[in-house]
Amino acid sequence: MGAVDRMHRAPISNPPFTLGEIKKAIPSHCFRRSILRSSYYLVHDLVIASFFFYIANNYFVNLSNYPIKYLVAWPLYWICQGCILMGTVWLIGHECGHHSFSDYQWLDDSLGLIIHSALLTPYFSWRISHRHHHSNTNSLDRDQVHIPKTKHGRGPLAMYVDDSPILKIFLRVTIGWPLYLWFNLSGRKYDRFANHFDPQSPIISESERAQVFISNLGLLASDLFGLLICMYGVPLSIVNALLVTITYLQHTHASIPHYDDDASEWDWLRGSLTTVDRDYGILNYVFHNVTNTHVVHHLFTTMPHYHAVEATKAVKPILGNYYQFDGTPILKAVWREAKECVYVEKDEDENNKGVFWYTNKP
Repeated sequence: MGAVDRMHRAPISNPPFTLGEIKKAIPSHCFRRSILRSSYYLVHDLVIASFFFYIANNYFVNLSNYPIKYLVAWPLYWICQGCILMGTVWLIGHECGHHSFSDYQWLDDSLGLIIHSALLTPYFSWRISHRHHHSNTNSLDRDQVHIPKTKHGRGPLAMYVDDSPILKIFLRVTIGWPLYLWFNLSGRKYDRFANHFDPQSPIISESERAQVFISNLGLLASDLFGLLICMYGVPLSIVNALLVTITYLQHTHASIPHYDDDASEWDWLRGSLTTVDRDYGILNYVFHNVTNTHVVHHLFTTMPHYHAVEATKAVKPILGNYYQFDGTPILKAVWREAKECVYVEKDEDENNKGVFWYTNKP
């Protein structure tokens, strides 16, 4: 399937279908979680990651040909390990955070805490803020991440970065994820400082503060191992870059609307539909298809990833023009969205009060 027509905007009117009707179109087995099958994907990926580690630790470190070692061998390891860890550790942890790994919340949270801590991500804090994102998708005032700025809401630094797509992409894939966790950059605005490590952060409710403390302990335990930069640090940076890129492209496209608090048009269903499925080629498989099934994930968050492709095929006839897919090659899409999706402006139709669209008009 080809790219979305850039001039064809997604519908903003009330959909002619309900969430219940969408669910009926999906085979019932797609909603069943299996510990055995979920564990298979985790073990499968961990075996591959262990194999990559074994090769690097036993062969790459001993290479005497330095150009081959540092220009071929290590970069190959970093890319392969970063991609597999994105699928294994991050995305399986993401499944745990949505309670789609198993039928047992305690198991999902225990496993999610372990594997997300291994990637220096505070599991419970992320799970809480990610829940806010799914509850308020594409609301300019209440969404949690990848919130676009309005033309007059940008500061001088943001305007400078917006004028340089290369700089914007570089900053996003290198320090974007740490800045979001530590400083809530690109996240929802609060009346005081917010991050994912402070139990008193406004992101966190009083009943959830103990969970944040547990997440922090998980990170401290992970740090104690003192893992090497070449073996772990660089692949971790690649995971962070992939994570930011994937989520950015899922929620950034000229065809999808955003809404402010004045918008009577916004509701949960329309917000959940304002996401874009993308095609990453063979990496769709490596990333457990979260890249090309994000629309159905927003509609049914507890659905296991291994049923999402089948569910997406089932709902597309129901969704019609409300389903957004862009098959543009990913590197081209990253460059295009960085250039064209600079900030949002109000819809020109006065009847669409509170609706905003991406633009790069001066």
